[in-house]
Amino acid sequence: MRYHVIVHSCIEHFTPMAESQSTSLSPIEVLSVESHTDTQLHSPSSILSNEPIKLDIEHAVVEDDPRLWSNTKKTAILFIISGASMFAGLAANIQNPANAEIEQQLHASSGDISLSLSLFILIQGNFPVIWSAIGEIKGRKLVYLLSTALFIIGSAIVAMSKTIGLVIGMRIVQASGSSAVFAMGAATLADIYEPHQRGTMMGVYYSAPLLGPSLGPIFGGALTQGFSWRAVFWFLVIWGGIIFLAFLFLFKDTFRKERSVTYQNVLNSRRGEQQSSEAKDESQNISKSEVGGENQTTSKDIEAQRTVIPASAIKDIKLSIADVNPLPAYLSIVGRKNNVPILIASGFILGLTFSIAYTSARTLSMYYDYDALMTGLVLLTFGVGSVMGSILGGRWSDRTLTRLKAANGGISFPEMRLESTKIAMLWLPLSVIGYAWVCQEQVNIAAVCVMLFLIGFLTAWIYTITLAYIVDANTGRSSMAVAANSSVRGLFAFVAAEIAVPLQDTIGDGGLYTIWAGVMVVVECMLLLVLYKGRKWREVSVEREKQTVDAK
Repeated sequence: MRYHVIVHSCIEHFTPMAESQSTSLSPIEVLSVESHTDTQLHSPSSILSNEPIKLDIEHAVVEDDPRLWSNTKKTAILFIISGASMFAGLAANIQNPANAEIEQQLHASSGDISLSLSLFILIQGNFPVIWSAIGEIKGRKLVYLLSTALFIIGSAIVAMSKTIGLVIGMRIVQASGSSAVFAMGAATLADIYEPHQRGTMMGVYYSAPLLGPSLGPIFGGALTQGFSWRAVFWFLVIWGGIIFLAFLFLFKDTFRKERSVTYQNVLNSRRGEQQSSEAKDESQNISKSEVGGENQTTSKDIEAQRTVIPASAIKDIKLSIADVNPLPAYLSIVGRKNNVPILIASGFILGLTFSIAYTSARTLSMYYDYDALMTGLVLLTFGVGSVMGSILGGRWSDRTLTRLKAANGGISFPEMRLESTKIAMLWLPLSVIGYAWVCQEQVNIAAVCVMLFLIGFLTAWIYTITLAYIVDANTGRSSMAVAANSSVRGLFAFVAAEIAVPLQDTIGDGGLYTIWAGVMVVVECMLLLVLYKGRKWREVSVEREKQTVDAK
Protein backbone atom coordinates (compact mmCIF):
# COMPACT_ATOMS: atom_id res chain seq x y z
CA MET A 1 0.00 0.00 0.00
CA ARG A 2 1.36 3.45 -0.90
CA TYR A 3 0.42 6.32 1.37
CA HIS A 4 -0.36 9.65 -0.28
CA VAL A 5 -0.08 12.10 2.59
CA ILE A 6 0.10 15.84 3.09
CA VAL A 7 3.84 16.46 3.14
CA HIS A 8 3.99 19.04 5.91
CA SER A 9 1.96 16.78 8.22
CA CYS A 10 4.66 14.11 7.93
CA ILE A 11 7.33 16.60 9.01
CA GLU A 12 5.31 17.99 11.91
CA HIS A 13 4.31 14.57 13.22
CA PHE A 14 7.75 13.04 12.68
CA THR A 15 9.93 12.51 15.75
CA PRO A 16 13.47 11.37 14.87
CA MET A 17 14.97 8.82 17.21
CA ALA A 18 15.97 5.24 16.44
CA GLU A 19 14.09 2.07 15.54
CA SER A 20 11.40 2.86 18.06
CA GLN A 21 10.65 6.19 16.38
CA SER A 22 7.40 6.49 14.53
CA THR A 23 5.31 8.96 12.58
CA SER A 24 1.68 9.28 13.67
CA LEU A 25 -0.73 10.05 10.84
CA SER A 26 -4.34 10.81 11.68
CA PRO A 27 -7.11 9.32 9.51
CA ILE A 28 -7.91 12.77 8.08
CA GLU A 29 -4.36 13.10 6.79
CA VAL A 30 -4.48 9.78 4.96
CA LEU A 31 -5.96 10.43 1.54
CA SER A 32 -5.54 7.01 -0.01
CA VAL A 33 -3.72 3.81 0.65
CA GLU A 34 -1.74 1.56 -1.72
CA SER A 35 1.13 -0.66 -0.62
CA HIS A 36 4.08 -2.34 -2.34
CA THR A 37 5.80 -3.62 0.78
CA ASP A 38 5.14 -6.49 3.14
CA THR A 39 6.21 -4.56 6.21
CA GLN A 40 3.56 -1.84 6.37
CA LEU A 41 0.14 -3.42 5.95
CA HIS A 42 -3.01 -1.73 7.30
CA SER A 43 -6.57 -2.91 7.01
CA PRO A 44 -9.35 -0.58 5.88
CA SER A 45 -10.81 -0.67 9.38
CA SER A 46 -7.63 0.78 10.84
CA ILE A 47 -7.78 3.61 8.34
CA LEU A 48 -11.41 4.47 9.05
CA SER A 49 -11.02 4.19 12.81
CA ASN A 50 -9.55 6.80 15.10
CA GLU A 51 -6.45 4.68 15.63
CA PRO A 52 -3.33 6.42 14.24
CA ILE A 53 -1.11 4.69 11.72
CA LYS A 54 2.43 4.13 12.99
CA LEU A 55 5.33 4.27 10.57
CA ASP A 56 8.89 3.59 11.69
CA ILE A 57 11.54 5.97 10.40
CA GLU A 58 12.57 3.55 7.67
CA HIS A 59 9.05 3.65 6.24
CA ALA A 60 8.31 7.35 6.73
CA VAL A 61 6.24 8.68 3.85
CA VAL A 62 8.39 10.37 1.21
CA GLU A 63 7.93 11.82 -2.23
CA ASP A 64 9.14 9.60 -5.09
CA ASP A 65 9.85 6.67 -2.76
CA PRO A 66 13.02 4.90 -4.06
CA ARG A 67 11.66 1.56 -2.88
CA LEU A 68 8.81 1.89 -5.35
CA TRP A 69 11.08 2.50 -8.32
CA SER A 70 11.12 -0.04 -11.12
CA ASN A 71 13.42 -3.06 -10.93
CA THR A 72 15.25 -1.72 -14.00
CA LYS A 73 16.13 1.55 -12.27
CA LYS A 74 17.18 -0.29 -9.09
CA THR A 75 19.36 -2.71 -11.06
CA ALA A 76 21.05 0.20 -12.86
CA ILE A 77 21.87 1.79 -9.49
CA LEU A 78 23.21 -1.52 -8.20
CA PHE A 79 25.38 -1.87 -11.31
CA ILE A 80 26.82 1.67 -10.97
CA ILE A 81 27.74 1.41 -7.29
CA SER A 82 29.16 -2.08 -7.83
CA GLY A 83 31.42 -0.70 -10.56
CA ALA A 84 32.52 2.08 -8.22
CA SER A 85 33.24 -0.37 -5.41
CA MET A 86 35.28 -2.55 -7.78
CA PHE A 87 37.74 0.26 -8.58
CA ALA A 88 37.91 1.01 -4.85
CA GLY A 89 38.91 -2.60 -4.26
CA LEU A 90 41.33 -2.64 -7.18
CA ALA A 91 43.11 0.52 -6.09
CA ALA A 92 44.54 -1.08 -2.97
CA ASN A 93 46.21 -4.00 -4.75
CA ILE A 94 46.81 -2.98 -8.34
CA GLN A 95 50.08 -1.26 -7.39
CA ASN A 96 51.74 -4.44 -6.03
CA PRO A 97 53.17 -5.81 -9.32
CA ALA A 98 54.63 -2.35 -10.06
CA ASN A 99 56.38 -1.94 -6.71
CA ALA A 100 59.81 -3.08 -7.92
CA GLU A 101 59.73 -0.66 -10.85
CA ILE A 102 58.53 2.19 -8.60
CA GLU A 103 61.39 1.52 -6.17
CA GLN A 104 63.91 1.60 -9.02
CA GLN A 105 62.67 4.68 -10.85
CA LEU A 106 61.79 6.82 -7.81
CA HIS A 107 64.74 5.65 -5.68
CA ALA A 108 62.36 4.41 -2.98
CA SER A 109 62.87 1.80 -0.27
CA SER A 110 60.69 -1.20 0.48
CA GLY A 111 59.64 0.66 3.66
CA ASP A 112 58.33 3.55 1.55
CA ILE A 113 56.27 1.15 -0.55
CA SER A 114 54.92 -0.61 2.54
CA LEU A 115 54.00 2.76 4.06
CA SER A 116 52.09 3.80 0.95
CA LEU A 117 50.05 0.58 1.10
CA SER A 118 49.39 0.70 4.85
CA LEU A 119 48.33 4.35 4.81
CA PHE A 120 46.06 3.68 1.84
CA ILE A 121 44.26 0.97 3.81
CA LEU A 122 44.02 3.06 6.97
CA ILE A 123 42.59 6.12 5.20
CA GLN A 124 40.26 4.11 2.99
CA GLY A 125 38.86 2.45 6.08
CA ASN A 126 38.34 5.57 8.20
CA PHE A 127 37.46 8.36 5.76
CA PRO A 128 33.95 6.95 5.09
CA VAL A 129 32.94 8.37 8.47
CA ILE A 130 33.32 11.87 6.97
CA TRP A 131 31.60 10.97 3.72
CA SER A 132 28.73 9.35 5.61
CA ALA A 133 28.06 12.47 7.69
CA ILE A 134 28.02 14.62 4.56
CA GLY A 135 25.78 12.12 2.76
CA GLU A 136 23.20 12.22 5.56
CA ILE A 137 22.84 15.99 5.09
CA LYS A 138 23.49 16.67 1.40
CA GLY A 139 22.48 13.34 -0.16
CA ARG A 140 24.24 10.39 -1.80
CA LYS A 141 24.83 11.77 -5.30
CA LEU A 142 26.92 14.76 -4.22
CA VAL A 143 29.17 12.50 -2.15
CA TYR A 144 29.62 10.08 -5.05
CA LEU A 145 30.59 12.88 -7.42
CA LEU A 146 32.99 14.63 -5.03
CA SER A 147 34.70 11.43 -3.92
CA THR A 148 35.09 10.06 -7.45
CA ALA A 149 36.56 13.38 -8.62
CA LEU A 150 39.01 13.24 -5.72
CA PHE A 151 40.00 9.70 -6.69
CA ILE A 152 40.59 10.72 -10.32
CA ILE A 153 42.77 13.69 -9.28
CA GLY A 154 44.81 11.55 -6.90
CA SER A 155 45.33 8.82 -9.50
CA ALA A 156 46.41 11.31 -12.19
CA ILE A 157 48.98 12.98 -9.93
CA VAL A 158 50.40 9.61 -8.86
CA ALA A 159 50.80 8.70 -12.53
CA MET A 160 52.86 11.86 -13.09
CA SER A 161 54.82 11.75 -9.81
CA LYS A 162 58.60 11.98 -9.81
CA THR A 163 59.18 11.46 -6.08
CA ILE A 164 58.03 8.72 -3.70
CA GLY A 165 56.81 11.35 -1.22
CA LEU A 166 54.32 12.67 -3.76
CA VAL A 167 53.21 9.11 -4.54
CA ILE A 168 52.51 8.43 -0.86
CA GLY A 169 50.64 11.72 -0.47
CA MET A 170 48.47 11.19 -3.52
CA ARG A 171 47.78 7.58 -2.59
CA ILE A 172 46.21 9.03 0.55
CA VAL A 173 44.07 11.31 -1.64
CA GLN A 174 43.16 8.27 -3.75
CA ALA A 175 42.18 6.34 -0.64
CA SER A 176 39.94 9.13 0.68
CA GLY A 177 38.19 9.40 -2.68
CA SER A 178 37.70 5.67 -3.20
CA SER A 179 36.41 5.15 0.35
CA ALA A 180 33.01 6.83 -0.02
CA VAL A 181 31.40 4.02 -1.96
CA PHE A 182 31.97 1.57 0.89
CA ALA A 183 29.64 3.54 3.19
CA MET A 184 27.35 5.11 0.59
CA GLY A 185 26.94 1.91 -1.45
CA ALA A 186 25.37 -0.10 1.36
CA ALA A 187 23.31 2.91 2.43
CA THR A 188 22.05 3.36 -1.14
CA LEU A 189 20.91 -0.27 -1.22
CA ALA A 190 19.13 0.28 2.11
CA ASP A 191 17.38 3.27 0.49
CA ILE A 192 15.94 1.26 -2.39
CA TYR A 193 15.43 -2.27 -1.02
CA GLU A 194 13.31 -3.66 1.79
CA PRO A 195 15.07 -5.65 4.56
CA HIS A 196 14.00 -9.04 3.18
CA GLN A 197 15.76 -8.20 -0.14
CA ARG A 198 18.95 -6.68 1.22
CA GLY A 199 20.94 -9.82 1.86
CA THR A 200 20.87 -10.82 -1.79
CA MET A 201 21.61 -7.31 -3.05
CA MET A 202 24.38 -6.77 -0.49
CA GLY A 203 25.92 -10.01 -1.73
CA VAL A 204 25.89 -8.84 -5.34
CA TYR A 205 27.22 -5.39 -4.41
CA TYR A 206 29.97 -6.66 -2.12
CA SER A 207 31.17 -9.25 -4.65
CA ALA A 208 32.63 -6.45 -6.79
CA PRO A 209 35.30 -5.15 -4.37
CA LEU A 210 36.11 -8.73 -3.38
CA LEU A 211 37.54 -9.23 -6.86
CA GLY A 212 40.04 -6.44 -6.20
CA PRO A 213 42.72 -8.54 -4.47
CA SER A 214 42.52 -11.04 -7.33
CA LEU A 215 42.12 -8.84 -10.40
CA GLY A 216 44.44 -6.12 -9.09
CA PRO A 217 47.65 -8.14 -9.49
CA ILE A 218 46.54 -9.38 -12.93
CA PHE A 219 45.73 -5.91 -14.28
CA GLY A 220 48.71 -4.37 -12.53
CA GLY A 221 51.10 -7.03 -13.81
CA ALA A 222 49.84 -6.83 -17.39
CA LEU A 223 49.95 -3.01 -17.49
CA THR A 224 53.38 -2.83 -15.87
CA GLN A 225 54.89 -5.43 -18.18
CA GLY A 226 53.20 -4.00 -21.28
CA PHE A 227 53.81 -0.31 -20.57
CA SER A 228 55.15 0.95 -17.22
CA TRP A 229 54.05 1.41 -13.62
CA ARG A 230 52.47 4.75 -14.56
CA ALA A 231 50.00 2.97 -16.85
CA VAL A 232 48.49 1.33 -13.76
CA PHE A 233 47.34 4.68 -12.43
CA TRP A 234 46.24 6.05 -15.82
CA PHE A 235 44.03 2.96 -16.01
CA LEU A 236 42.45 3.98 -12.68
CA VAL A 237 41.95 7.53 -14.02
CA ILE A 238 40.01 6.17 -17.02
CA TRP A 239 37.90 3.83 -14.90
CA GLY A 240 37.20 6.60 -12.41
CA GLY A 241 36.13 8.90 -15.25
CA ILE A 242 33.63 6.35 -16.52
CA ILE A 243 32.16 5.93 -13.03
CA PHE A 244 32.00 9.72 -12.57
CA LEU A 245 29.98 10.11 -15.78
CA ALA A 246 27.68 7.28 -14.73
CA PHE A 247 26.96 8.98 -11.41
CA LEU A 248 26.51 12.35 -13.10
CA PHE A 249 24.06 11.31 -15.84
CA LEU A 250 22.55 7.95 -14.84
CA PHE A 251 22.33 7.97 -11.05
CA LYS A 252 19.28 9.43 -9.31
CA ASP A 253 19.74 10.32 -5.65
CA THR A 254 18.10 7.80 -3.33
CA PHE A 255 18.51 9.84 -0.13
CA ARG A 256 15.33 10.98 1.61
CA LYS A 257 15.79 13.23 4.64
CA GLU A 258 12.62 11.95 6.28
CA ARG A 259 14.29 8.55 6.68
CA SER A 260 17.59 9.80 8.08
CA VAL A 261 17.96 9.96 11.86
CA THR A 262 21.05 12.13 11.46
CA TYR A 263 19.27 14.68 9.26
CA GLN A 264 16.21 14.80 11.47
CA ASN A 265 18.27 15.28 14.63
CA VAL A 266 20.17 18.19 13.08
CA LEU A 267 16.92 19.65 11.74
CA ASN A 268 15.26 19.43 15.16
CA SER A 269 18.27 21.11 16.73
CA ARG A 270 18.04 23.98 14.24
CA ARG A 271 14.29 24.21 14.75
CA GLY A 272 14.85 24.41 18.50
CA GLU A 273 17.30 27.27 18.01
CA GLN A 274 14.83 29.04 15.74
CA GLN A 275 12.00 28.58 18.24
CA SER A 276 14.12 29.96 21.07
CA SER A 277 15.12 32.97 18.98
CA GLU A 278 11.53 33.72 17.95
CA ALA A 279 10.27 33.27 21.51
CA LYS A 280 12.93 35.70 22.74
CA ASP A 281 11.98 38.29 20.11
CA GLU A 282 8.30 37.89 20.94
CA SER A 283 9.01 38.33 24.65
CA GLN A 284 10.95 41.55 23.97
CA ASN A 285 8.12 42.93 21.82
CA ILE A 286 5.58 42.18 24.52
CA SER A 287 7.72 43.89 27.15
CA LYS A 288 7.87 47.01 24.99
CA SER A 289 4.07 46.99 24.57
CA GLU A 290 3.58 46.71 28.31
CA VAL A 291 5.81 49.75 28.83
CA GLY A 292 3.76 51.74 26.33
CA GLY A 293 0.50 50.65 27.92
CA GLU A 294 -0.83 49.00 24.77
CA ASN A 295 -2.04 45.42 24.25
CA GLN A 296 -0.98 44.37 27.73
CA THR A 297 -0.80 40.61 28.26
CA THR A 298 -0.33 38.71 31.49
CA SER A 299 2.54 36.33 32.06
CA LYS A 300 0.02 33.51 32.26
CA ASP A 301 -1.18 34.34 28.75
CA ILE A 302 2.41 34.30 27.50
CA GLU A 303 3.07 30.82 28.90
CA ALA A 304 -0.10 29.56 27.31
CA GLN A 305 1.01 30.58 23.84
CA ARG A 306 3.41 27.90 22.50
CA THR A 307 5.78 28.94 19.74
CA VAL A 308 5.02 26.78 16.68
CA ILE A 309 7.03 26.90 13.48
CA PRO A 310 4.75 26.69 10.43
CA ALA A 311 5.52 24.26 7.61
CA SER A 312 6.71 27.10 5.38
CA ALA A 313 9.26 28.14 8.01
CA ILE A 314 10.50 24.56 8.38
CA LYS A 315 11.14 24.41 4.65
CA ASP A 316 13.20 27.59 4.94
CA ILE A 317 15.69 25.87 7.27
CA LYS A 318 18.63 24.92 5.05
CA LEU A 319 21.22 22.54 6.45
CA SER A 320 24.81 22.89 5.26
CA ILE A 321 28.13 21.11 5.59
CA ALA A 322 28.72 23.25 8.70
CA ASP A 323 25.94 21.26 10.38
CA VAL A 324 27.85 18.01 9.85
CA ASN A 325 29.42 16.52 12.95
CA PRO A 326 30.08 12.80 12.42
CA LEU A 327 31.21 12.16 15.99
CA PRO A 328 27.79 11.87 17.73
CA ALA A 329 26.41 9.52 15.06
CA TYR A 330 29.63 7.48 15.07
CA LEU A 331 29.62 7.17 18.87
CA SER A 332 25.97 6.13 18.83
CA ILE A 333 26.88 3.23 16.53
CA VAL A 334 29.94 2.00 18.44
CA GLY A 335 28.12 2.63 21.73
CA ARG A 336 25.49 0.00 21.01
CA LYS A 337 26.39 -3.25 22.71
CA ASN A 338 25.01 -5.39 19.88
CA ASN A 339 27.15 -3.57 17.29
CA VAL A 340 30.52 -3.93 19.02
CA PRO A 341 31.03 -7.71 18.56
CA ILE A 342 29.90 -7.46 14.92
CA LEU A 343 32.32 -4.62 14.21
CA ILE A 344 35.23 -6.48 15.82
CA ALA A 345 34.37 -9.72 14.02
CA SER A 346 34.16 -7.84 10.71
CA GLY A 347 37.57 -6.28 11.38
CA PHE A 348 39.19 -9.63 12.08
CA ILE A 349 37.70 -11.13 8.89
CA LEU A 350 39.18 -8.36 6.75
CA GLY A 351 42.47 -8.68 8.63
CA LEU A 352 42.59 -12.37 7.68
CA THR A 353 41.74 -11.84 4.02
CA PHE A 354 44.18 -8.96 3.68
CA SER A 355 46.94 -10.93 5.38
CA ILE A 356 46.37 -13.83 3.00
CA ALA A 357 46.37 -11.61 -0.09
CA TYR A 358 49.59 -9.95 1.10
CA THR A 359 51.57 -13.00 2.26
CA SER A 360 50.43 -15.44 -0.42
CA ALA A 361 52.11 -13.30 -3.07
CA ARG A 362 55.41 -13.67 -1.18
CA THR A 363 54.88 -17.41 -0.70
CA LEU A 364 54.15 -17.98 -4.39
CA SER A 365 57.14 -15.87 -5.41
CA MET A 366 59.67 -17.38 -2.99
CA TYR A 367 58.67 -21.05 -2.93
CA TYR A 368 56.85 -21.57 -6.25
CA ASP A 369 58.89 -19.11 -8.35
CA TYR A 370 55.76 -17.45 -9.78
CA ASP A 371 55.87 -14.03 -11.45
CA ALA A 372 53.30 -11.28 -10.86
CA LEU A 373 50.90 -12.53 -13.56
CA MET A 374 50.95 -16.15 -12.38
CA THR A 375 50.51 -15.00 -8.80
CA GLY A 376 47.46 -13.00 -9.86
CA LEU A 377 45.97 -16.03 -11.59
CA VAL A 378 46.39 -18.16 -8.46
CA LEU A 379 44.83 -15.44 -6.31
CA LEU A 380 41.93 -15.34 -8.75
CA THR A 381 40.69 -18.53 -7.06
CA PHE A 382 40.43 -16.55 -3.83
CA GLY A 383 38.45 -13.85 -5.64
CA VAL A 384 36.10 -16.32 -7.33
CA GLY A 385 35.43 -17.99 -3.99
CA SER A 386 34.75 -14.59 -2.42
CA VAL A 387 32.28 -13.60 -5.14
CA MET A 388 30.40 -16.90 -4.88
CA GLY A 389 30.33 -16.73 -1.09
CA SER A 390 29.09 -13.14 -1.13
CA ILE A 391 26.24 -13.79 -3.56
CA LEU A 392 25.14 -17.15 -2.14
CA GLY A 393 25.55 -16.04 1.47
CA GLY A 394 23.38 -13.01 0.85
CA ARG A 395 20.66 -15.08 -0.79
CA TRP A 396 20.78 -17.68 1.96
CA SER A 397 20.45 -15.00 4.66
CA ASP A 398 17.34 -13.60 2.94
CA ARG A 399 15.81 -17.08 2.81
CA THR A 400 16.67 -17.67 6.46
CA LEU A 401 15.15 -14.34 7.48
CA THR A 402 11.96 -15.09 5.53
CA ARG A 403 11.68 -18.59 7.05
CA LEU A 404 12.23 -17.44 10.63
CA LYS A 405 9.85 -14.52 10.15
CA ALA A 406 7.09 -16.87 9.00
CA ALA A 407 7.75 -19.18 11.95
CA ASN A 408 7.54 -16.19 14.30
CA GLY A 409 4.07 -15.11 13.24
CA GLY A 410 5.18 -12.66 10.58
CA ILE A 411 7.41 -10.68 12.96
CA SER A 412 11.11 -10.36 12.21
CA PHE A 413 14.10 -8.74 13.89
CA PRO A 414 17.64 -8.19 12.55
CA GLU A 415 19.33 -10.87 14.65
CA MET A 416 17.40 -13.57 12.79
CA ARG A 417 19.70 -13.01 9.81
CA LEU A 418 22.78 -14.12 11.78
CA GLU A 419 21.35 -17.63 12.02
CA SER A 420 22.52 -18.13 8.44
CA THR A 421 26.19 -17.77 9.45
CA LYS A 422 26.15 -21.08 11.34
CA ILE A 423 26.53 -23.15 8.19
CA ALA A 424 29.97 -21.64 7.52
CA MET A 425 31.27 -21.65 11.08
CA LEU A 426 32.58 -25.21 11.21
CA TRP A 427 34.47 -25.01 7.94
CA LEU A 428 36.18 -21.61 8.18
CA PRO A 429 38.76 -22.43 10.91
CA LEU A 430 39.46 -25.80 9.28
CA SER A 431 40.05 -24.14 5.91
CA VAL A 432 42.45 -21.60 7.43
CA ILE A 433 44.44 -24.38 9.14
CA GLY A 434 44.47 -26.30 5.85
CA TYR A 435 45.87 -23.28 4.03
CA ALA A 436 48.48 -22.78 6.75
CA TRP A 437 50.03 -26.18 6.32
CA VAL A 438 49.74 -26.70 2.57
CA CYS A 439 51.75 -23.47 2.24
CA GLN A 440 54.16 -24.45 4.99
CA GLU A 441 54.83 -27.86 3.42
CA GLN A 442 54.85 -26.39 -0.11
CA VAL A 443 52.51 -29.02 -1.53
CA ASN A 444 51.09 -28.98 -5.04
CA ILE A 445 49.70 -25.61 -6.12
CA ALA A 446 46.27 -27.19 -6.68
CA ALA A 447 45.90 -27.67 -2.92
CA VAL A 448 46.79 -24.01 -2.33
CA CYS A 449 44.13 -22.96 -4.85
CA VAL A 450 41.47 -25.12 -3.15
CA MET A 451 42.25 -23.65 0.27
CA LEU A 452 42.24 -20.09 -1.11
CA PHE A 453 38.86 -20.72 -2.74
CA LEU A 454 37.36 -22.09 0.49
CA ILE A 455 38.66 -19.24 2.66
CA GLY A 456 37.40 -16.65 0.17
CA PHE A 457 34.00 -18.35 -0.02
CA LEU A 458 33.50 -18.73 3.74
CA THR A 459 34.79 -15.31 4.82
CA ALA A 460 32.64 -13.56 2.20
CA TRP A 461 29.61 -15.67 3.20
CA ILE A 462 29.89 -14.54 6.83
CA TYR A 463 30.85 -10.93 6.11
CA THR A 464 27.99 -10.30 3.68
CA ILE A 465 25.52 -11.46 6.32
CA THR A 466 27.06 -9.30 9.06
CA LEU A 467 27.04 -6.30 6.71
CA ALA A 468 23.31 -6.75 6.08
CA TYR A 469 22.79 -7.09 9.84
CA ILE A 470 24.63 -3.82 10.56
CA VAL A 471 22.32 -2.03 8.12
CA ASP A 472 19.14 -3.67 9.44
CA ALA A 473 20.03 -3.14 13.11
CA ASN A 474 20.75 0.58 12.74
CA THR A 475 17.62 1.91 11.09
CA GLY A 476 17.94 5.47 9.86
CA ARG A 477 21.72 5.41 10.31
CA SER A 478 22.70 2.91 7.62
CA SER A 479 25.50 4.94 6.05
CA MET A 480 27.13 5.79 9.40
CA ALA A 481 26.78 2.17 10.54
CA VAL A 482 28.60 0.96 7.44
CA ALA A 483 31.15 3.77 7.83
CA ALA A 484 31.85 2.68 11.41
CA ASN A 485 32.18 -0.87 10.16
CA SER A 486 34.61 0.29 7.48
CA SER A 487 36.59 2.27 10.05
CA VAL A 488 37.12 -0.76 12.28
CA ARG A 489 37.94 -2.96 9.30
CA GLY A 490 40.48 -0.43 8.04
CA LEU A 491 42.21 -0.32 11.41
CA PHE A 492 42.39 -4.12 11.64
CA ALA A 493 43.64 -4.41 8.05
CA PHE A 494 46.31 -1.79 8.75
CA VAL A 495 47.59 -3.77 11.73
CA ALA A 496 47.38 -7.06 9.81
CA ALA A 497 49.44 -5.57 6.95
CA GLU A 498 52.09 -4.34 9.37
CA ILE A 499 52.52 -7.62 11.27
CA ALA A 500 51.92 -10.16 8.49
CA VAL A 501 55.41 -10.25 6.97
CA PRO A 502 57.37 -10.20 10.26
CA LEU A 503 55.23 -13.05 11.60
CA GLN A 504 55.51 -14.96 8.34
CA ASP A 505 59.28 -14.66 8.46
CA THR A 506 59.39 -15.70 12.12
CA ILE A 507 56.91 -18.60 12.43
CA GLY A 508 56.10 -19.33 8.79
CA ASP A 509 52.73 -19.69 7.11
CA GLY A 510 51.96 -22.70 9.31
CA GLY A 511 52.26 -20.83 12.57
CA LEU A 512 50.79 -17.56 11.30
CA TYR A 513 47.58 -19.05 9.92
CA THR A 514 47.12 -21.51 12.76
CA ILE A 515 46.88 -18.41 14.96
CA TRP A 516 44.43 -16.90 12.50
CA ALA A 517 42.32 -20.09 12.68
CA GLY A 518 42.05 -19.59 16.45
CA VAL A 519 41.05 -15.97 15.89
CA MET A 520 38.27 -17.14 13.57
CA VAL A 521 36.89 -19.35 16.35
CA VAL A 522 36.72 -16.26 18.58
CA VAL A 523 34.97 -14.37 15.75
CA GLU A 524 32.34 -17.07 15.47
CA CYS A 525 31.71 -16.96 19.22
CA MET A 526 31.10 -13.21 18.92
CA LEU A 527 28.54 -13.77 16.17
CA LEU A 528 26.73 -16.41 18.25
CA LEU A 529 26.69 -14.02 21.20
CA VAL A 530 24.93 -11.36 19.12
CA LEU A 531 22.59 -13.96 17.63
CA TYR A 532 21.28 -14.95 21.06
CA LYS A 533 21.78 -11.74 23.08
CA GLY A 534 21.82 -9.01 20.44
CA ARG A 535 18.09 -8.30 20.33
CA LYS A 536 17.92 -7.52 24.05
CA TRP A 537 21.08 -5.39 23.88
CA ARG A 538 19.77 -3.47 20.88
CA GLU A 539 16.39 -2.73 22.46
CA VAL A 540 18.06 -1.47 25.64
CA SER A 541 20.31 0.81 23.56
CA VAL A 542 17.35 2.15 21.59
CA GLU A 543 15.41 2.90 24.77
CA ARG A 544 18.44 4.65 26.30
CA GLU A 545 18.85 6.82 23.18
CA LYS A 546 15.14 7.64 23.24
CA GLN A 547 15.34 8.77 26.85
CA THR A 548 18.40 10.89 26.06
CA VAL A 549 16.56 12.65 23.22
CA ASP A 550 13.42 13.17 25.35
CA ALA A 551 15.52 14.67 28.13
CA LYS A 552 16.88 17.42 25.86
